[in-house]
Formats: sequence, C-alpha cells, structure tokens
Amino acid sequence: MFTGIITDVGEVRAIEKAGDTRIEIATAYDLDTVDIGASIACSGPCLTVIEKGEGWFAVEASDETLGCTNLGDWIVGTKVNLERALKVGDELGGHMVTGHVDTVISLLMSHRVGESTKLILSLPPAFAPFVAPKGSVALDGVSLTVNEATDDHFTVNIIPHTQSHTTFGGFTVGRRINLEIDVLARYVARMAEVNNKK
Repeated sequence: MFTGIITDVGEVRAIEKAGDTRIEIATAYDLDTVDIGASIACSGPCLTVIEKGEGWFAVEASDETLGCTNLGDWIVGTKVNLERALKVGDELGGHMVTGHVDTVISLLMSHRVGESTKLILSLPPAFAPFVAPKGSVALDGVSLTVNEATDDHFTVNIIPHTQSHTTFGGFTVGRRINLEIDVLARYVARMAEVNNKK
C-alpha cells in the first residue's frame, strides 16, 4: 500500500526489452535501505525491485503492465514519481493507494489559477461513477483531490509545491497519465450495485 505522497522524482536511465521489459531508474533513495523484492510505486504502478546499484534500481514490467499503464511511453530520461511502500506507523498524508492502475487518461487542458495550475483531464465513462468532487484519485502515483467531475472529464488543482516535487511541472496537453481510482469509491459502488440487485 502507498499514500500517493511522492518522496523522490527519479529518472529512467535504461530500458531493455527481453521477454519482460527491464527498466533502470536513477534515484536519490538510500538504496541500502531498499531490499531486493521491495515494492516501489513508479508513477503509479507498484513495481518490484529486482536489482540495485549506486544511485539506481531496476524493475521489470510485463506486457500487461505496459499495455494498461503509460510505462510503454517511457524513454531514457523520462522523469518518474517514486514512493516507497507504506510501513505500519507511517503518516498517511494522502489516501490509501494500491499501486494498481485502473486506466490511462489524457490531459485535455491546463491553465493557471492564482499560483496553482488547474488540470482538465479526460474521464472514460466506465470510471465516471468512481470520480466525485472532493473525492481522491491518484494521478501518476500522486494523491490529489477532485475539484469538479462530469461524465467525461474532471479537474484537479496542482499547487506550486506539488509542481516542484513531482513530474507535474512538465506536463503538456495530450500527456497520458495513469489513473487509480479511490479504493473506497470502488467498494461503495460495488456495494450499491449488489444492493440494487436485491
């Protein structure tokens, strides 16, 4: 489990396609404290550390992961939001994030609102029931609050701190973004669906 609070912005330093895709990510993490087999959320998806070296770690992504996320868009130099797995006793500053991406959406428009940036994002109809004003979503692994939601788009505000401590500062229109809906919204919707069938 994760919180959606990014603790480092890494950078893809190598990609090797051989069966599964091996990706090396440069990081400022103290890798002496990261075990082989540890889970790290990499711009949303929870990936397993399979190797590490001085200032970098490697993960593998299956074709399924590449097809269901934006990892297939990554190239050497791509910036990556990183978060280590939540430990018992850690502060839960965002919301409960599983690292399981639901779909990939697109940035439709952005504009400044004071010092913040308002993002307008596409919303596939199948996921519209799970996205509500003042609810939570994880976008490229970042926990954010939904401002407005319709049947085909929603908005979030990115404050200056988030812009400077995540990859959001470099987003342009058309950017493909990993979306994970709030796990609580998923279960509430499922309970309502079951109750409606009774």
